[in-house]
Amino acid sequence: MEQHRQQQTQVNRFRVAVIGGGVAGATAALRLAERGIDTQLFEAGTGLVNGPPICHLHAGGNLYREISLDQCLTLLEQSVATVRMYPHSVNRRPTVLAVPQQDKGSLDSVIARLETLQARYAQLVEMDNANKVMGEPEEYFRLFHQADLAALKQRDYESLTDAAERWMWPVAQSLRLDSMKYPLVLVQEYGLSVFRLAAEAQLALADVSHCQLAFNHKVINTQANGAGWTVTYQDAHGQVQSTDVDYLINAAGFRTGTIDDQAGFARRRLVEYKAAYIAHWPSSTCQWPEIIVHGERGTPQGMAQLTPYPDGFFQLHGMTKDITLFEGGLVSSTHDSAQPAVAAEYVKNIDQGWSWSHACERTERAIAHFAQWLPDFQDAEVGGKPLCGAQQIPGEDPSLRASDVSFDGERYARLEIVKASSALTAINKVLSHFEDVGWLSPDATYPLPRPSHAQIVATACQLATERGYPEGLAKPVG
Repeated sequence: MEQHRQQQTQVNRFRVAVIGGGVAGATAALRLAERGIDTQLFEAGTGLVNGPPICHLHAGGNLYREISLDQCLTLLEQSVATVRMYPHSVNRRPTVLAVPQQDKGSLDSVIARLETLQARYAQLVEMDNANKVMGEPEEYFRLFHQADLAALKQRDYESLTDAAERWMWPVAQSLRLDSMKYPLVLVQEYGLSVFRLAAEAQLALADVSHCQLAFNHKVINTQANGAGWTVTYQDAHGQVQSTDVDYLINAAGFRTGTIDDQAGFARRRLVEYKAAYIAHWPSSTCQWPEIIVHGERGTPQGMAQLTPYPDGFFQLHGMTKDITLFEGGLVSSTHDSAQPAVAAEYVKNIDQGWSWSHACERTERAIAHFAQWLPDFQDAEVGGKPLCGAQQIPGEDPSLRASDVSFDGERYARLEIVKASSALTAINKVLSHFEDVGWLSPDATYPLPRPSHAQIVATACQLATERGYPEGLAKPVG
């Protein structure tokens, strides 16, 4: 038995380089390390998961009226797996979906597929009870009609014992109920804390000898060498060095095309620059759900998203060109390059930060956008600098949300996730490839140390402060 255990924890000297330390790269490094693979992660920044503004676990894709049922089912299954891998990163509060009267659409398509999603979640739980990460399947979603909310508005919060009603109570009190179409939906799509996810991954990998996290290391060239790849990089001291690896995983986020170009691979993709904003509104003492008010993307009445955090902080999206979206923010690769050319001013915002006046201007627009339906929210103030980044979308369909990995040859994979919940699926497909070609035993495991919840929260708060954000964004919800 002892000999078997030693075999299970033996490091596999098959060497893998992961380029990029976002949610895809961090998840890849964790899974590779768990399988005992010698891994080096190159990240040009100072730490893990410091990219686009992740805040939502798309456990069913219900924010999107326009995507297919297949994409929704994929996002559901990926989200269940993600919660199991990053349990301490989840903000366990539901999401409310609403459609305003002036919007020409409805929630009909979302409601029609919710029963299918609920049935699939029930199947996943039946297959493995550890998949019950979003509560009981029969409570996956609930519809609230106008009369339900009118009655709830008259109730005292402390008298409520039903969990769904307690989450809906502040909505009933404050939302302009007469401005909405009915029913409203309460669904178990939770939040994800980008800071706790970063902390959870960073702490788990901190003392793993066969996984090196190379921060402040910028990859400047990748060259196939017959048996694998030579990766050339500039280290934290500005020195140019190189290393040879057996396999290359491109997890460079919106710069994935840059690595494709170095490696000599053509690839069609889109990149979209977007931003989310931080508001402070400490007027309510009860916990809020996330609220989505649907609208036509890119118009002045685009979807509004209010994501709650502790200490009175809220993250805001407004899918208009004056708030979350940007003029010329969606760009495409060309026949000459796999890397879409993101405007220089947007890259500067990502790499160096915003001017405070620009940050305040857009945040105030986001507050006003949501205050249309939640009038008291007009009292909210700018709560911090924006979270911004660029999202890659493989192919040519800007509405694609469920995507994971693609391969070129036997020794190159690119993790092309659009949503954070797809990262685990992506690296698991790479590991399956390793097993198929005989580079990795199906039985190979290397248990990693698991940090405590308290350690993760403390480190996440430290990361938030270091990156210039309120600690509230790192604290648990629910």
